[in-house]
Amino acid sequence: MKHHSVLLVLGLAAVLAAGTAAQDEALRIGVVDLDQAIISTTDGKKAKEELERKQREAKSKIQPMLDEYKQLEEDLTSKKFVLSDDALYQKQLDLAEKRNKIDNAMKELEGQLQVDQQRLTGPLVSKMAEVVSALGREQGYTLIVRRGTPGFLYMREALDITDQVIQRYNDKKG
Repeated sequence: MKHHSVLLVLGLAAVLAAGTAAQDEALRIGVVDLDQAIISTTDGKKAKEELERKQREAKSKIQPMLDEYKQLEEDLTSKKFVLSDDALYQKQLDLAEKRNKIDNAMKELEGQLQVDQQRLTGPLVSKMAEVVSALGREQGYTLIVRRGTPGFLYMREALDITDQVIQRYNDKKG
């Protein structure tokens, strides 16, 4: 899969280079760190704060269950040698049941947090893509690549247009 991505990127670069060479235009490439751009905008900061709030709420919901589990575990450990085999077995089952409930609750909360993250950041990604496209057209970029794209191992910092994208996004909102 990685080799396929590298070949695709190299092929795209070769096609772009050949296409621009035929038109006698300078090849102009920009790189944008979309994740950094999103969290640096005012909307992105609001979304991040809301996600952090939801994470704190999720943690506060699960914490009492974890505390109860820890108490049961400590109780079992301290009484392990004085309990009958049946009582010990029952306590171990209670502990396993509590662990399953915690695991299920954590999976549910993680799923909900992922949905919330998509709900909050999805529209921002779309708006940011529009800003990047407009910036690319207006400033004559041949190609704008997302930082972290598979196949790119090095780039000059001068190619980074993330700050321009952030500024343009915030100006568009204001």
